[in-house]
Amino acid sequence: MIRAAFIMDPIVGLNLKKDSTLAMLRAVQLRGWKIHCLDSSELFLKDSQTWGRFRSVSLSSAFVESLDHKRADNNWFQLGEVGELPLCEFDVVFMRKDPPFNMQYIYTTYLLEKAQDTTLIVNDPQSLRNCNEKLFATNFPQCCPPLIVSANSEPIRDFQKEQGHMVLKKLDGMGGSSVFRVMDGDPNLGVIIETLTDQGREPIMAQQYLPEISDGDKRILIVNGKPLDYALARIPKKGEARANLAAGGTGRGQPLSERDRWIANEIGPELVKRGLMFVGIDVIGDYLTEINVTCPTCIRELDTQFSLDIAGMLMDQVQAKLANSE
Repeated sequence: MIRAAFIMDPIVGLNLKKDSTLAMLRAVQLRGWKIHCLDSSELFLKDSQTWGRFRSVSLSSAFVESLDHKRADNNWFQLGEVGELPLCEFDVVFMRKDPPFNMQYIYTTYLLEKAQDTTLIVNDPQSLRNCNEKLFATNFPQCCPPLIVSANSEPIRDFQKEQGHMVLKKLDGMGGSSVFRVMDGDPNLGVIIETLTDQGREPIMAQQYLPEISDGDKRILIVNGKPLDYALARIPKKGEARANLAAGGTGRGQPLSERDRWIANEIGPELVKRGLMFVGIDVIGDYLTEINVTCPTCIRELDTQFSLDIAGMLMDQVQAKLANSE
């Protein structure tokens, strides 16, 4: 029997309607795998091995059958007693801890990296650490819109003069936080730059404003280097420049365009090379804007709209990888 562990936020606080990690837990349970979970703060090093304080977890049969949040009562999951185990006891560990990407997150990747000789880590901890979700996209300039990264205000101001409208964002932001649309002649440009760069101490990204955002910021999920056939176009709510679901956007499923698929295929081989088995890329119009590697979402929305089993597809790839490593 395959033993799987999930490093994740407390299960009691997950969004029953839309959380992607729940879809993964369900897919694992349907396969009869043994499941444990823990928080990243419960990892520790002992005798040169990474250990964790785990609990077994199981979902109720009614919830597993449909993954319907309306059928979830107070007993929709059960947790076992806390027990200490080395990570080498597990076949696969899924890193599903939400950002912020802070020093605790980085230390977690170091601890996970020490377990890689015996255990498959999804996604690869070194790549989680190295592939900043905004900067990593710039490794594929043929896919990206015009952009600049700087902590200095002058290059950013020059970029704004060239582009007119632009978007400014912190390199470690998530969910649409600290994203500003700046128009030509905006008198607030100076204070926006000062705030985002922490008075010139922290680099930020300035990106050409893409008016196609009105048609949605497309989330494309990639499983082991291969894109799904559908994207979730996140549509900004009225009066809002950001399309993120966390910022009030709504999700509309749609087939991939030829350009979407081309972008995904440009990126896919590098994702496989870096051990990034489950990734969500963001595409606005014809351009790649981000590559999300830490805790990609939108499984549930796409599953519902297109009768898919995305988490099941991921587990099939994990099982094949484990079989090939034996």
